[in-house]
Formats: sequence, C-alpha cells, structure tokens
Amino acid sequence: MNREWLCVYSLWLREMKRFYRQPSRVIGALASPLMFWILIGSGIGRSFQAGTGEASQSYLEYFFPGTVMMILLFTAIFSTISIIEDRREGFLQSVLVSPASRGSIVMGKILGGTSLAVTQAALFLLIAPLIGLRLSAAGWAIAALALAVNGFALTGLGFLMAWRMNSIQGFHAVMNVLLMPLWFLSGALFPADGAQVWLKWVMVLNPLTYGMAALRHALEGGRSGLASLPDPALSWTVICIFAFVMLILSAKAASRRSAEDLQ
Repeated sequence: MNREWLCVYSLWLREMKRFYRQPSRVIGALASPLMFWILIGSGIGRSFQAGTGEASQSYLEYFFPGTVMMILLFTAIFSTISIIEDRREGFLQSVLVSPASRGSIVMGKILGGTSLAVTQAALFLLIAPLIGLRLSAAGWAIAALALAVNGFALTGLGFLMAWRMNSIQGFHAVMNVLLMPLWFLSGALFPADGAQVWLKWVMVLNPLTYGMAALRHALEGGRSGLASLPDPALSWTVICIFAFVMLILSAKAASRRSAEDLQ
C-alpha cells in the first residue's frame, strides 16, 4: 500500500514541478482567459441581461463562472499532454515496468492535473469580490469542491484521450474539436433559456453543463435567476458520476498493454 501511494505522490509532485518550472504556462493559463473575459464581457455586456430585479446580472458577472470553467478545462486537459511527452522520452515506459500498479499511475497523473487546474482556477476566482460576487465561507468551500470534482473529471477525460495518442499535434486537434463545443454548450457563454430546442437538448446531454451549474450555484447562491439552470442536487450527482466514469475508463485504458507502451 505504501508503495502505491508513493507512486501516486511521486507522479503528482512531478506534474506540479514540471508546470511551475515553466512560467510561460502559468502566465498563459491566467492571462488568456482574463483577456477573453474582459473583451467578450465588455463587448456583449450592453446587449445581455440575465434575471430580473435583485437577481439581475451584467454579462461580465454572468461570464465570470464560465471563464473560471474555461481555465479549469484547458489546464486540466492540456496537462495530460505530459503523458505523450513521457512516452516519447521513455519515462512512461520506466514507470509501467515498475512494481507500481496501473491504477496508482492513473491516479497520480490525474491528481497532478487536477491540482494544477484547481490552483489556476482558484487564483482567478480571487477577483470575484471585485465584480460584486460576495461569497460566504461555505460558498468558497462549495466552489472549491466544485472546481476539484470538475477538474478531476476533465483531467480524466484528457488522460483517456492522451493515453491512446502518440502525437501532440493530433492531441491538440482532437481535443479542440471536443473541448470547444463542450465548453460553449455548458452554459458558460449563454444560458439555455433563449437557445433553440435542439440546442437545449445538446446542453442537457452535456455533462459539463451540470459542472457549470454547480459552480454557478456556489458563486451566485441562486441569485442568477436563470430558470434553465439545473438544480444543485442534480448537478452534483451528474458531475460526480462523470468524474467516476472518467476514472474507471482511464484505469481500463491504462491496463491494456500496447506496442507503444513497450517501445
């Protein structure tokens, strides 16, 4: 048991050190979403209003949780590029032939990516009071938990895709095709209220919609007044199932030996 946890900790620590030794990745993870939030929020702000009365929101307020989710999504997914790099460098093969189980390898990599994603998203979240989002201690705790569960699920998704690929370019192409619709149709950019019927159904089937709803409930405390927002119980149920399924599928993918693992 100690050996398994040592493997998990070592891989987690390696992911953390690798990320923070590259300042450009840290800056890019925060600067790009911040610019995106300001430019998009300011541009659409005059033509958008969510809710009525005390529940009304400007677009900058509405888009803020969506920006937090964007940071979480891209940091979590692209942290798993290290799997492809490790395979090319031979490090992954060394880990695979060690006494550590495949499950501990999966857990170490996913926890590393989750930690990076949550840290980056939490740093951006600190500016919430500047736009009028006043959170209680319980609100901060629930928001942190929502980030952790969403980050774990998304890192698991990235792991599942990266484990099957040998090309970083191919990974970028596939993940961009998958990620952008996943984020666009989560309620991050626009609510489902005014969307066409077929688009509403796509948003209902998108697991990230419920992760986005859980984060909004934590940050806004129901103040958004959006009738289309899933209730907290359903949101938490779906994202927990999503995280669990991604962990199981990642473990199964890693348990299969392939030619690339032995090269």
